[in-house]
Amino acid sequence: MTAAEPLRAGAVARTLFVSSRPVSWINTAYPFAAAYLLTTRQIDLVLVIGTLFFLIPYNLAMYGINDVFDYESDLRNPRKGGAHGAVLDRRLHRITLWAAGLSCAPFVVFLLLAGSPSSWIVLAASLFFVVFYSAPPLRLKERPFADSITSSIHFFSPAVYGLVLAGATWTWQLGAVILAFALWGVASHAFGAVQDVVADREAGIASIATARGARWTVRFALACYAAAGLVMLATAWPGPLAAALALPYLATVWPFRSITDGTADAATRGWDRFLWLNQITGFGVTLLLIWYWLLTS
Repeated sequence: MTAAEPLRAGAVARTLFVSSRPVSWINTAYPFAAAYLLTTRQIDLVLVIGTLFFLIPYNLAMYGINDVFDYESDLRNPRKGGAHGAVLDRRLHRITLWAAGLSCAPFVVFLLLAGSPSSWIVLAASLFFVVFYSAPPLRLKERPFADSITSSIHFFSPAVYGLVLAGATWTWQLGAVILAFALWGVASHAFGAVQDVVADREAGIASIATARGARWTVRFALACYAAAGLVMLATAWPGPLAAALALPYLATVWPFRSITDGTADAATRGWDRFLWLNQITGFGVTLLLIWYWLLTS
């Protein structure tokens, strides 16, 4: 949509759809659904509503708010406009923020009524980081290292929320699963930030990659992926088998270990593979979860 085009409902809807990153919806809905279902062992309304919330409204809020406040950087970023997100017409900024808030509201109300004080705290924290990762005054995405940690929270917090909402009993093995997931999230954000070094610097946006440089950040991502795999070795069987799922990520990122700031945009090739690798890895995780279900039923 260009500034010269009139705002039509269909065009607005398509732009919001792109802004919500549909290819990544499963990355937040699946952790919640798996955590909740493995704890309760039943399909109920809370599972359905929670999964729908983390599938679409949560992602529209997370990525839509990001696209609004990253507008200046996105204008300079040639990869924007598809699976990597929309370059939002300024006229759509207010619409996007309202759409994010209004789409989340009924789900949040339902989940608050269905939950407990401890689950309220986890949900509130998750949404806090969704908003203030991109929005001022905190804008955590411009605070190196805090940006990667906050981005990771976006993905592992739905799992934590699902566990708390379902009343899971916490063990150190379960904690290890969440830690491994968190390390995966940190690594994924760090690697994703590398491809935007030039655009972010031109827009005056700080990130772990602009602060530490492309090469250091790629190697940091490799270390975090490796650590995630090692942590999974400490989980309950068949969890240790999931350590092997770190290998495709290491293989994807490894070719970019010597990348420079000047050639950082080449990392987009790896990021494109990463987006689809998540689907394959998700299949592997599903098989392991089914196995765990059978062993513990």
